[in-house]
Amino acid sequence: MKTQRILVAYGSKHGATAGIAEEIAHTLEGDGFEAAVVPARQVRDVEGFDAVVLGGSLYAGHWHRDAVRCAHRNEEALTQRPVWLFSSGPVDSSAEQHEIPPVRSAAKEMRRLHAKGHATFGGSITAETPGFVARSLVKHNKGGDFRNPEQIQRWAHRLGEELRAGENA
Repeated sequence: MKTQRILVAYGSKHGATAGIAEEIAHTLEGDGFEAAVVPARQVRDVEGFDAVVLGGSLYAGHWHRDAVRCAHRNEEALTQRPVWLFSSGPVDSSAEQHEIPPVRSAAKEMRRLHAKGHATFGGSITAETPGFVARSLVKHNKGGDFRNPEQIQRWAHRLGEELRAGENA
């Protein structure tokens, strides 16, 4: 049986979402899959992959434009394979406390791509994050790294289980 190849693509402004994508890929590789992590803006073809995980950071209630554009560019091929979406954004512990539904733009892509699922993970704004808004949040003690590796790993393990179940169906 050949090893399933999974593309983990992401739209990230300052790198926190890229870190989540790396964690997902690392977990899937540990589960016996081959995973490639690629910025969404660079994805031109998904034909060489058996499944795709597409993620985007959230800004002002919108899914990262690189993730949306990747979904549009590759729509036909994405609808022909298992796809999961994720978002990264809340800079508090809310994503750990309860499931957060996708924002409207991510929900729209879920429907268009017939995605199998979506998860929202905590984001990260630290003193190293560039920009006025980030500096202001950190200055007012509203920043932090709210990415939870265990939550991300659990979700990635579930994706792997679903892929294996589909392979054996």
